[in-house]
This record gives sequence, structure tokens and C-alpha cells, in this order.
Amino acid sequence: MPAYGAERETGGGRRQAAVAVTLLVLALATSYLPDLAQQRVASALRASVLRPFIATQERLADARVRATEVAVIRGQLDSLTAILSTQSALSDENRTLRNLLDLSDRVGPAYQAVSVIRPGTPGSESMFLIFLGAEHGVRIGAPVINRHGLVGVIREVRGRTAVGMDWTHPDFRASAMLADGTAFGIVENQRRTFREEDRLVLNGMAYYEDVEDGTPVLTSGLGGVFPRGIPIGLIDGVADVEGRWRKGYWLRPVVEPGSVTHVLVAVGDAPVDLAPAWPVDSIRTRTDAVLRDAVLEDSLRLLRSLLEERMDSSSVVGR
Repeated sequence: MPAYGAERETGGGRRQAAVAVTLLVLALATSYLPDLAQQRVASALRASVLRPFIATQERLADARVRATEVAVIRGQLDSLTAILSTQSALSDENRTLRNLLDLSDRVGPAYQAVSVIRPGTPGSESMFLIFLGAEHGVRIGAPVINRHGLVGVIREVRGRTAVGMDWTHPDFRASAMLADGTAFGIVENQRRTFREEDRLVLNGMAYYEDVEDGTPVLTSGLGGVFPRGIPIGLIDGVADVEGRWRKGYWLRPVVEPGSVTHVLVAVGDAPVDLAPAWPVDSIRTRTDAVLRDAVLEDSLRLLRSLLEERMDSSSVVGR
């Protein structure tokens, strides 16, 4: 076996060395050429040998510029979105306060505006706190309203604060009547498996009384708790029929308690008739907007019922 030695220089290595020496000689020779000749040589090289490299460099530079522009535009978009979100919240609050101010003018000084605070603890979903109390004239049983209608009623009163419940509370009851005053009943909350399914029902209606969907239901003033004429909801189909003497109707509430932030609370001697504050036409204008959400609510109700059936079937199989 021959001894290990250095590999012989191949022809390729000699060619590379020759090319390098040639390029070096050309570079040195070019440096001694006049400026005009150097510019012509440089232009020729850029248009031939260096053209792919220059094009690649240009693409990389364009990509960096686009990335920078996208980052700037994204930052501007995020800032604009934040501004619009803030302005939208302020606009909604401004609209709510303006409508509340208009309602305050219609119901008179016996109702005072206040913000609603939700405790946010389990078991208190239907309760709210206001910073008005006995010192301001608030009493137990004082009605709580907003521009759409009845929100709830005060249950506890302290010196400077009070606790109220909205219509989703299981103890909620209100004596009610149809807008034309031809029929009377009791509105109460019917609890379901899920809180999103809680619904208002108008009980105690005569069996022979046929009420069209969309008919406004107002407080009747009977019982001495709520003044007459506060909107509660719109008829939304027959709930149940007992024998041949009584019917119950579902109501689609005009007030969604979860979206309520500002209300009017009765202080002192409040008027016993608030019907002029909510003309029937203004109540009916909400019907279209309410019914537009009916499909979504019905779909949600269907999904909930299917989920209940699945849960029941799972519990039976587990046994």
C-alpha cells in the first residue's frame, strides 16, 4: 500500500486560480482607465454578469419596505380601531343619557337618574345596586325604569344606596294590561334550565281573549306597586291554556337588563299614571327591531333544547 501523501492538484484548481488572477489583472487594469471608460465597464457588468444579483437585491429591498409599510399600516389600523371603539362607547352612552334626559322631562321630577351597578357574584345576576337611598327619597317598591320601559323594582333601601331586582328575578311580579286597557293579567318571570332562556309570561288572561303578536303590554297600576302605563313587553305567542277559562301569553321584553347602565328611580311621591311618557306608537316602533332577533333567539332556544336532550340521554346511559 503506497504511503499517504498530498493529493495532486487537479485541473479544476488550476483553472480557478487562473480565473482569479485574470480578474485581479482586469480589476487593476480597469482602475487605470479614464472615468468614462470605467463607467462604461461598470454599466456593462451591471447589465450582464451582475444583473441577477442586482435584481435579487432590489426584491429584498422592496420586501423590507413592504414589511415596514405593513407594520405601520397595522399600527395605524389598531389605533384607529381603538379610537373608534372608544368613540362608539361614548356615543352609545351619550345617546342613552340623552334619551334618559328626554324621559326624565316626560315623567317629571319625581324620578331621579342614577347609574346601575351589577354585583357580578354568583346568585346575584338579577340584582343591581344604585347610589340613591332613603336620604334621597327612595323607598322599597319604587319602580325602576329607562327609556324603553320597566327595568325592575327596589327591594332594599339604605341611607345612600338601594338594591333592586330586574324582571329576570324569580320573585318578579307586575300587574299588567293590554295597551288598550281591555284585558288584565299578571306578568312574571318563568325560569328555564339556562338563564338565557328566562322568559316573561302574561298569566290570567281570559280564555276567549285572542291577542295578536306584537301587542304592547303595560303596567296596569293595580296593586299599588307600579304606576300605570309603563311598557313591559310585546305579546309573542300563546304560552299555555288551562281548561277553557284561562290563557297565558309569552312576552318579548322591551328592556334587556344586561344592557342597562342608567335608569330613573322614583323618589318621593311619583305620578300614578305614566302612560303619556310612552305613546303606544313609540312602543310599536321597537317591534320590528325586537322581531329581527327572534330567529337568532329561536335558534339558540332550539340548540339549548337539543343540549338538554343530550344531557338527559347521557345521564340515563350513565345509570
